[in-house]
Amino acid sequence: MAQELEIKLSVAQSDLDRAVAWLLSQRNTHAQETLQLGNTYYDTPGGDLNRQKIALRIRRMGDKYIQTLKTRGEFADGAHRRQEWEWPLIGTKLNMGLIADTPVGQSVNLAELQPVFETNFQRRVIMIEQGESLIEVAIDSGEIVAGGKSCPLNEIEFELKAGNESLLLSWARRLADEVPVFLNLVSKAEQGYHLAGRYRPVPEVGRGSELAVNDFLFLLSVSWLTGQPVPVDEEDLGAIGRLAGERGVYVHYQRVVRSLISGVAVNDVELRKELGQLQLAIAGA
Repeated sequence: MAQELEIKLSVAQSDLDRAVAWLLSQRNTHAQETLQLGNTYYDTPGGDLNRQKIALRIRRMGDKYIQTLKTRGEFADGAHRRQEWEWPLIGTKLNMGLIADTPVGQSVNLAELQPVFETNFQRRVIMIEQGESLIEVAIDSGEIVAGGKSCPLNEIEFELKAGNESLLLSWARRLADEVPVFLNLVSKAEQGYHLAGRYRPVPEVGRGSELAVNDFLFLLSVSWLTGQPVPVDEEDLGAIGRLAGERGVYVHYQRVVRSLISGVAVNDVELRKELGQLQLAIAGA
């Protein structure tokens, strides 16, 4: 088992090349191979893995196959920290014995696991070496497919391989100054489950109490996924506004909140740089 620490940004497909060009223009960055990846995600008919916020997939990468199990983990300082198990496979069949040795094996009927959706995309990889730190940047462009339906998948992930955790947020913020980004708390797996009709997040706002940063970011991500307005008003966002002022992005906060309260969908707001810059400014400690 390993731990994964990453920041995931959704980016318009038209901006991916600009993002790559900017990254490669920076010191201490270099391009690695471009990969074609196909991923099949599994769950039981009752959605036992999805309910536990666990993702199980088999990845096709050329003539190699990798079985991966991920927990949702925790979100802090703009990054996801997850537990992750990876095993090489021979062929495309799930190896149930490998899963049985994890905590999941005790809570799920492994015999019921079946394919639910696929993610198929091109991945460009850029490595950042900064002092003792190493960051892998994955630029993904493709689609999610479930039950005859599909939706686009365009993301940039900064994953810490070694060194200083704070550099993830630093690089994400620098990229947000170059192209519009959206700090997305919704994983590829959750997007696939939603497309397959097995995940319907319900945003909850406790009226009379101010939202914490992570709750606000989660509401934005749910709105991004579902296309529904963010169910907040200015009274809910007092703490967010004060923090935005402390971080020097209060003007961004005002513009974004004005749009959200008027009912503009997050998918429209995210096209402006202000939203991603606001998210990343308030996300870190």
